[in-house]
Amino acid sequence: MTEKPKVYFTKVITPEKLIEMYNKLDIKLQGNIAVKVHSGEKGNQNFIRPEFMKPIVDLLDATIVETNTSCPEKFGERTTYEKHKKLLEEHGWTKVFKKVEILDSEQPDEELDIPNGILLKKNYIGNKTKNFDGFLVLSHFKGHGMGGFGGALKQLSIGFGSRFGKTLMHSAGKNGDPEKFFENICTDKEFKEAMADCAYSVVNKFKGKMVFINVMKNISIDCDCDGNAKPPCMKDIGILASTDPVAIDKACLDLIYNSDDPGKKEVIERIVKLLGPHIIECSVQLGTGSSDYELINVD
Repeated sequence: MTEKPKVYFTKVITPEKLIEMYNKLDIKLQGNIAVKVHSGEKGNQNFIRPEFMKPIVDLLDATIVETNTSCPEKFGERTTYEKHKKLLEEHGWTKVFKKVEILDSEQPDEELDIPNGILLKKNYIGNKTKNFDGFLVLSHFKGHGMGGFGGALKQLSIGFGSRFGKTLMHSAGKNGDPEKFFENICTDKEFKEAMADCAYSVVNKFKGKMVFINVMKNISIDCDCDGNAKPPCMKDIGILASTDPVAIDKACLDLIYNSDDPGKKEVIERIVKLLGPHIIECSVQLGTGSSDYELINVD
């Protein structure tokens, strides 16, 4: 009988607890380590601040990494290296950390095969991803305007994707040109399938060299990529850690569904309307991880 993946959970949300949760995991990252974060779009007030992450990043002597967004250049402040670099400074990332990289700031993209992909057979990620030996994928778990919810799987897919790769996901493989982004938006179902394919390819590349921490605070129905995101509608829930990205996202969903917070209604409506749980189903099908997990409470 296969052992269920462990997901550690604490209600305490502090920088020190991030380190404790990481230390609970079986995998200890070694070599040149990156911490994948969401830097927050200009105007967003909900993203997790760099000061909160500093102790664990310092512990790992890690590099903060991000990628550019996929929309046409005039939409948002993270569509080009120059604009994104400026915003990273404005949001404090380059002030708090000495090592900050935008993974897709150089061409060509790194191409990953997805031979058993549900929808896509190729994924395109940032060229500088290959410079790192392992990753802490540190996600702010919240709603998302296209994914339904954003957690570890969203970070692995959209979060690692180059601008070309992101656009392919949003178009179900029909278009990779960000300047034509809005001409080929795929269905909600297709988007989750494309995301699942790409998340699988990244996990497969770094098998045994990735760990996942989800922070459930500032829970809005909108993503940190939204400069006009709605304010949080739920109370903070806690921090989760796992070596399985599917298990950790499913645990977060379950915590929201089982919460007695009345604000959960708005979050669940967003998740359900956009078929968010379909990425869990697809990721299980692909073998990215398991949705059947053991939740271990940490005081």
